[in-house]
Amino acid sequence: MVDKLFGTDGVRGLANNWPMTADMALRLGAAAGRHFRRDGSNGHRVVIGKDTRLSGYMLENALTAGLTSTGMNVLLLGPVPTPAVGRLTHSMRADLGIMISASHNPFHDNGIKFFGPDGFKLSDDDEAQIERLVHEGVEPVQNHNIGRAKRIDEGRMRYTEYLKTTFPDNKRLNGIKVVIDCANGAAYRTAPETLWELGAEIVPVGVEPNGKNINKGCGSTDTALAARTVVETGADLGICLDGDADRIMIIDEKGQVADGDQIMALFASHWARAGRLKGGALVATVMSNLGLERFLSDQGLQLLRTKVGDRHVVEAMRKGGYNLGGEQSGHIVMTDFATTGDGLLAGIQFLACMVETGKPASELCKMFDTVPQLLKNVRYSAGQTPLEADSVQAVISDAEAKLDGQGRLLIRKSGTEPLIRVMAECEDDVLLGKIVDGIVAEVEAVAATG
Repeated sequence: MVDKLFGTDGVRGLANNWPMTADMALRLGAAAGRHFRRDGSNGHRVVIGKDTRLSGYMLENALTAGLTSTGMNVLLLGPVPTPAVGRLTHSMRADLGIMISASHNPFHDNGIKFFGPDGFKLSDDDEAQIERLVHEGVEPVQNHNIGRAKRIDEGRMRYTEYLKTTFPDNKRLNGIKVVIDCANGAAYRTAPETLWELGAEIVPVGVEPNGKNINKGCGSTDTALAARTVVETGADLGICLDGDADRIMIIDEKGQVADGDQIMALFASHWARAGRLKGGALVATVMSNLGLERFLSDQGLQLLRTKVGDRHVVEAMRKGGYNLGGEQSGHIVMTDFATTGDGLLAGIQFLACMVETGKPASELCKMFDTVPQLLKNVRYSAGQTPLEADSVQAVISDAEAKLDGQGRLLIRKSGTEPLIRVMAECEDDVLLGKIVDGIVAEVEAVAATG
């Protein structure tokens, strides 16, 4: 049995360790090139974007070598948000798009995400075919058919211009001060430029990447710096992106943070009143708060839940014809505008709501009262299966019985890290803590014994 490469969002791991090695990136590039260059002509092209991680240079060069060895022509975008790659893959008539990023992870991790010619992330079948070709090996093209590679600057500018078209006509952000935290990541130029060109006064944070500081003490996973900056500068709003800018957290003028659930609640209600919400439903994952579900129900709207991962959200949206979805973690998917989660686009749409309603961010960020929710992670070693232990299953069964009719329990393995995530919701804070801590303690005990 061969090792599986693809997880919930492409291939990801510790840089310079399997599978995030230069050799594997070359093989992935060659396999993807062979899979998408089906007719043997030299007119095929692939766009490659990346975030600001040190290892991005290594992986970018290796992917390019693999792709050009199969006759694919490569357009190198440089640092751009993940959603920019999805959009440009389609708009530039590329056969394939690749983003080099580990999203919200620390700099020492990296990943490779693939987009098909329609701008959406690859299907499970396409990933399986690429994985098969990686393990079987790919025959390179003859020397006169080797592809070309070149760097282009226009990709980022095209994306910026497109984002501005999603803001309401004849509206501007004049007089609105925005703290924009780019997590020292892929949007460090794109986000400030776009918001400034829309008229906002910009206070940039996390815009000095050095290859090692991506997501470090900033961004959507660490909002303290941005929240403090909003209050200190008297800003109207804070927008926090993650390393590849497909996630967002919003900070109101008081320094309070709104997660993806609150943002989706605002968009769903705003769009429903305007007749823009297709199917009268919002698509989210099993992680979204019970309070969001109750809020939507009170407005006659549905919450449709999927497995964790924005690709599952997008699949459900496309299958059911819905146009709004996302994750509590800040992936906001608006298929009227984009093919994947887009943090900057979501920030622009939030600002549009502010302009159209005349309400401050604090009113728009608090759409519903959350049900107390507790999430804890347990790290385990490769090869371990602590969730299968009888003692762990017994603790989980007991917890489910105690929560029956009072809340929810969700336990799952992370698709990107060796973590088991234990999450519960319950109105009783004391019971909530006991349940999560009890499960975590048992999982840790089993993991410690190997």
